[in-house]
Amino acid sequence: MTTRTYGQFCGLARALELIGERWAPLVLRDLVLGPKKFTELRRGLPKIPASILSARLNELEQGGVVRRRVEPAPDASVVYELTEYGAELEPVLLQLGLWGARSLGGPGPEDVFTLDSAILSLYTTFRGDHASGVRVVYELHYPDMVVHAVVDDGELRVGSGSHPDADLILQPRGPVMLDVLTGGLSPADAVATGAVGITGPFEKFELFTDLFHIPSAPAPAEGLALR
Repeated sequence: MTTRTYGQFCGLARALELIGERWAPLVLRDLVLGPKKFTELRRGLPKIPASILSARLNELEQGGVVRRRVEPAPDASVVYELTEYGAELEPVLLQLGLWGARSLGGPGPEDVFTLDSAILSLYTTFRGDHASGVRVVYELHYPDMVVHAVVDDGELRVGSGSHPDADLILQPRGPVMLDVLTGGLSPADAVATGAVGITGPFEKFELFTDLFHIPSAPAPAEGLALR
């Protein structure tokens, strides 16, 4: 565990000492979806140096947040997974992701959008209170990956690949889903402009934007002076 401390007798300070080091929250984000090998974590975090990933995993393990486990033969490879204590961070990470998405803006030229990010973006923006009695299956086709989302009476299951019972296939052209989820681009305009291609009933697209949503970010305050 890192020896850097805030010198504060405070739960928040302690939490940041455990998981606040650079890259650590993103390592935890990817482990929320299940155990992963070192190479799988690097694939989802392509810009992290191997030495930093190793250091973060060691620190998280020492803090009781992550553990390593050897899979049964014949694979017998080492995987990393969240402990019960670490798994308690899942709702915190999802809520923090939703909070950050409100100020996300457009992607930079070197920003990557990984499979884990695509899956977690649906968990993050899902509004279960809008899904009571709803049964619908979506597929989202991105340029280099496909994910599916199964909504079943307020519950959500998201995975990689296509789904045999998809009610609607969405094909975003470019990073437009952020605009769709924030309400900046209506379903009708998204389809009319070709920003999102759909295969299936348009009404299911309208339902999608009700089930998955990013609240608008508050407008920046004006006229505040530093004192």
